[in-house]
Amino acid sequence: MKKVMFLCTANSCRSQMAEGFAKEFGKGIIEVYSAGIFAAGVHQRAAAVMKELGIDITRQKSKEIDPYLLLKMDILVTLCSHAEEYCPKLPPEINRIHWPIKDPVGTAGTEEEVMKDFRRAREEIKEKVRGLIKDISDSKI
Repeated sequence: MKKVMFLCTANSCRSQMAEGFAKEFGKGIIEVYSAGIFAAGVHQRAAAVMKELGIDITRQKSKEIDPYLLLKMDILVTLCSHAEEYCPKLPPEINRIHWPIKDPVGTAGTEEEVMKDFRRAREEIKEKVRGLIKDISDSKI
């Protein structure tokens, strides 16, 4: 079973959604972790849009990156350029993947516009997680 960590800036939105999807879609295939450059708590809008699809991420914890745990991963997925830039140097045997997903947390506008952007990020992440799990299952990674 491959160990996969999703990393973003605050471990509050994108990496939490990725963790939720990976746990749902990757049962028996991957062991899932997420972290951030710092921990800011699970964003309530991220939890709300995931719940729309029947995935509850409210019990997940926001956590800072643990460099020792990171070294045990098979795959690291960064979900923003900040995490990509500030992630510690990794040994070459850890497969590093970058998904530059626009952060919905900074979206301005009406509640409807903000939630639409959270759903956009959710759908991008869902498709990328599905592809990652398929690649792992097909032994491409």
